Amino acid sequence: MNFEFDIAKKLAIGNKKAFANLIIKIAIAAVAISLSVMIISSALISGFKHEISDNIFGFWGHIHITDTQMSRSYESIPISKNQKFYPSLDTIGKVEYITDEYFDDEGNLLTTTEFTKGGVSKIQSFTYLPGIISTKSQFEGIVLKGIDENYDWDFIANYLTKGEVIDPEAFSSGERQIVISSQSANRLNLDVGDEFIVHFVIDGKDTRKKFKVVGMYRTGLEEYDQKFALIDVNVIRQLLNWSDDLIGGFEVYVDDLDDATILSDYIYVEHLPGNLYSESIRQKFPNIFDWLDLQDINLYVILLLMLLVSIINMATALLILILEHTNVIGVLKAMGSSNWSIRKIFLYYAAYIVGLGLFWGNLIGISISLLQKKFKLVKLKEADYYLSYAPIKIDLTTILALNLGALLLIMLVLIIPSYLVSRIQPVKALRFN
Repeated sequence: MNFEFDIAKKLAIGNKKAFANLIIKIAIAAVAISLSVMIISSALISGFKHEISDNIFGFWGHIHITDTQMSRSYESIPISKNQKFYPSLDTIGKVEYITDEYFDDEGNLLTTTEFTKGGVSKIQSFTYLPGIISTKSQFEGIVLKGIDENYDWDFIANYLTKGEVIDPEAFSSGERQIVISSQSANRLNLDVGDEFIVHFVIDGKDTRKKFKVVGMYRTGLEEYDQKFALIDVNVIRQLLNWSDDLIGGFEVYVDDLDDATILSDYIYVEHLPGNLYSESIRQKFPNIFDWLDLQDINLYVILLLMLLVSIINMATALLILILEHTNVIGVLKAMGSSNWSIRKIFLYYAAYIVGLGLFWGNLIGISISLLQKKFKLVKLKEADYYLSYAPIKIDLTTILALNLGALLLIMLVLIIPSYLVSRIQPVKALRFN
């Protein structure tokens, strides 16, 4: 029988001292609040990274394959759609890559390798063409993204606020349909079914084409929503006098975001001809990813602060509990119990308090996260945060890791204040109180 645990249980149940009870309640509240803040913070930051990443990648893809001369001005340089890697590139599975290089004692170069988490899931073509939208009272710059009948509409369909995606029959009928962002439609006073003119500068000449609005989308990334609209790629080909096999580039989607840069390098080296170049979305938009990486630092700071709050409160509570039970310690020592055995009693007692705090912390943190996930109660300024609400992504593995990490770290630190037990002498302890 574990008598230390048994005594700790009796102390916890039978402790009726008002001051000790108050300290215990404060310690439980501190652990509960700290864990709930950690759960909410991790769910919020994971939600931010997931939502923003999904929005960007859903529109842009994970890897872009273009001509080596492709500029950042969204003016496409034509490449042939008839490539050896298209469409078979989506058969690429896990790829082995080098993680470290080093020399052994004999001067031989050695390497360590790993495999990517996944491979390529999809590849599709695209073409860009900048223009200027002209209505009766407004002008606005726009980048038209040309797509073909094989384009995967699943992403845009989820973000449609009005209307529909481009009708598949429009690609063969020649009807110039367009899907624009809600922001652009609001600024230009456009609605589904309205028509407007887009001006293009082709070979130094002004060329005009009329388009009909069939749908409006809103991803939440206002900076990009206001720039792009989707049209039939054949319209761009006609404007630029391109043949039917010419496109601006390929969008490649991978199974796992973490593999994007590695697979981009692999595709460039192993599958692309000399005139083509591959670039991952992280390389294309480093500012957004730097911002997302910064959120990880914020999360680590929050976790550290919350753990410190829990540890300080629990250490204080443990010291007070030891002092409150000095006479019990004296009796146990007089009966021959070792210092470590008595310390274990109070560590079990502390674990009971921490356990109660973790229970309430999980209940509060998960409940608030679920409420925000379902009802989107906390709103954000979309221009600053890319989203109109605070996104939540609840990950059970993360919650379990936070619970285990908090429990282990708090208990390890509490070993230090429990050392006070060894400073208590039996004779003085029995006279105490």
